[in-house]
Amino acid sequence: MKLEALKLRKTFKDADKNLAIIEDLSFSFPEKGSIAIVGRSGVGKSTLLYLLAGLDVPDSGNIKFDNIDLASLDSEKLTIFRGMNIGFIFQFHHLLSDFTALENVAMPLFISGVNDNLAIERARQVLMQVGLKDRMTHSPGELSGGEQQRVAIARAVVAKPSVILADEPTGNLDVKTAEEVGRILIDVQKQSENLLVVVTHSKELARSMDYVYEMLPGGQLISV
Repeated sequence: MKLEALKLRKTFKDADKNLAIIEDLSFSFPEKGSIAIVGRSGVGKSTLLYLLAGLDVPDSGNIKFDNIDLASLDSEKLTIFRGMNIGFIFQFHHLLSDFTALENVAMPLFISGVNDNLAIERARQVLMQVGLKDRMTHSPGELSGGEQQRVAIARAVVAKPSVILADEPTGNLDVKTAEEVGRILIDVQKQSENLLVVVTHSKELARSMDYVYEMLPGGQLISV
């Protein structure tokens, strides 16, 4: 699935002024592979990721997946489309504390109406893929930070999305755990043969990606 950003503009209120974070950004992503987006804090990297995911709305411009324009979808259709095609990994994993790791991962499939048994089996397979075979029945509070982020990765990919978007996925982890989580992200992408777009400050994680782009003030992306 081809992902494109077309003439994106996004502003935020700063006191009595409109502060332009992204101005006239057009960018065509490859259909598969891994991309790191780097750049200084506040330049708009996470903003772009939220726009691509349909979690925020641009002031103008378009986000297209093949010929589907996110702006053309109402909230219900957007939720369904996102659930089927986009996996999002947050910096803070946002797991549901009252559910096990297995249930957290299966949750997107439950919401999409997938049969419970099929959803649980698919979640079990993905948790094994990220190395959590023996931690499936544990609640988030019983897992380490690295294990929780692995659950978040599994949740993002369980529906086999065409695009995975990750916002600082290793930012809250120690060096060793960050390396492990980074390797898992790359392995999952290669096995799925989809598109992985990661916003990161980690030079090590960026170097492991197929492509690296720096975001400049105004939101423009240049290859580095």
